[in-house]
Order: sequence, then C-alpha cells, then structure tokens
Amino acid sequence: MKLILRILGVVLIACCVFAVAGILATWAPDRPVSALTARWAQAPSQFIEVDGMQVHLRDEGPRDDPLPIVLLHGTSASLHTWDGWVQNLSGQRRVIRFDLPAFGLTGPNPNNDYSIAAYVRLVVGVVDKLGAKQFVLAGNSLGGQIAWGTALAHPQRVGKLVLIDAAGYPFQPTSIPIGFKIARMPGVRLLMEQVLPRGIVDSSVRNVYGDPAKVTPELVDRYYELTLRAGNRKALAYRMDQRLSGDDAGIKSLKVPTLILWGAKDRLIPLDSAERFAADIQGSKLVVFDALGHVPHEEDAQKTVEVFKAFLAAPSR
Repeated sequence: MKLILRILGVVLIACCVFAVAGILATWAPDRPVSALTARWAQAPSQFIEVDGMQVHLRDEGPRDDPLPIVLLHGTSASLHTWDGWVQNLSGQRRVIRFDLPAFGLTGPNPNNDYSIAAYVRLVVGVVDKLGAKQFVLAGNSLGGQIAWGTALAHPQRVGKLVLIDAAGYPFQPTSIPIGFKIARMPGVRLLMEQVLPRGIVDSSVRNVYGDPAKVTPELVDRYYELTLRAGNRKALAYRMDQRLSGDDAGIKSLKVPTLILWGAKDRLIPLDSAERFAADIQGSKLVVFDALGHVPHEEDAQKTVEVFKAFLAAPSR
C-alpha cells in the first residue's frame, strides 16, 4: 500500500511539473501597442481618435476618388487581411481599412460594447474623420454583418456593398476554430489571457482556410502577435458573450447594389447563408469559390479581387 501511495505521489508530482512547464513555455502576457507598432504599424499606418479609441488605419490611393473603398475584417483578424486586395487596388482607387475594436492594434472598446450598432458608429466615425461622404463597403464575416448593418443605417452613404462569408443569419458551423471555442469558456479564457500556445492560433487560422497548406509561419506570426495586443483577449471574450442577432427583414430591405463572395469550403458560416443573402437582397450577385474557405479574400487575393473589380466597373442600377 505504501508503495502504491509513493508511486501515486511521484506521478502527481510529475504531472504538476509538466503542467507548470507547459504554462511557462506558453506564457504570453499582454503586449503594449508600443511593442507592436514597429512591425505591424509601418507606413502608411496612422492612428486617429474615434469614440475614445485610437483606431489603427491605413488610407491609401488617390484622394480625389469620388467613391473610396472601405474594407472591414472579421473576428480576430486585422486590417492586414486585406493586404493582397490593397496591393491590387490602391494604384487606381482610394482604399481605407482599419482594425475594428477588440482586434489588431485598435484594441478594446472602453465600454466593452461590441454590438453591431457600436461597430456601425465606429465605421461612420472613421469615414467622417477621413472626409469620405459616400463609399463602397466590403466586409468579411463579422465585418460583413457590420457592412450590411451600416448600409441599413446609412443607405445614402453606401454606394455599393460587398459581403464576403458574412454573418447575418443563424447558422450551424461544421467546424469552429479552437480559439473561438476557448473565448466562450469562462474558466479557460481567463487562463488564456496570460497563456497562449502558438498551436492554438495556428490551428484556428488553418481551420478557416480551404487549403490549410497555404497558412505560412509568417501569417501565424501576425495573428499570434496581434492577439497579444493589450486587452484583445479579454475583449474577444466580451465580443463572444454579446451574441450577434440577425435582421432578416432589414436584409430584405437593402436596395444597394450588392456582391456576395463565398468560399465553398467555409466550415464556420456554410454556403447556405450565401444563398439566403442572394435570395433576400434584390438584384444581388453571388460568386462562389470552390477551393476557398471562410477568408477567401486573404486565401486567394488575386482571384477574389478580380471579381470585386469587375463589380466596381459595372454600372449601378
């Protein structure tokens, strides 16, 4: 009996040692914005004050563009998700993109308000500060819901609308990124405010790609480091707690010319949501990319931006 107890004691000690070692190996406290700007806020980045936040943004291309393009990223992403599109567009068009509250270098909303209404106010506040009266608005995932929410609230300002794997209807994911799951687990997410295994970020990014082999270490670096921005992990938990409801009647009332882009391999917001948007928004156009996932604009910027450019060139009804 004493031998068994001794063995159990050794096993318990070993488990504790491995647990402590694992925590120490993945210890990742918050990083101040100042520690991240050298890599992630290089020119032409700037910060402007909107609603009590220092919003990280990039405003590129000709300032005389009568209809600037505004790009909104999704949950846990950043303005960098649009790099491929901007490289293709900014020579001819003015392109505005920014980190939404809770993400990137913008960081938390001071009131922990992550409602669509709060995000819409932020979008309007940013474009007002930049002097854009009317604009093309494109958004992915959460950014897509903010985009159509903005078009509903300010129809006179949104000249064209682009929804990319957008939220808006109830949906049944076939797979959820592990980072999103953790953000919904009260006990575990408290630990994750100080600990962040890189593998969690790597797995989460691969989960939203149609072809996980396209996920590079550099891409994981970006998602990982910007997640560590002070307050972002706690803000993500608040964001997940504030479940976003749709507005079927509102979507059906949209009159703005609308392009719907979707990855057929999206396992988070499946293709049936795309079909509902296409059915509910009169005159909209749906384009599906068979090989792409939840972030098609990032996974294959060239293929998706060409469809977007054709939509821009087409006359509005």
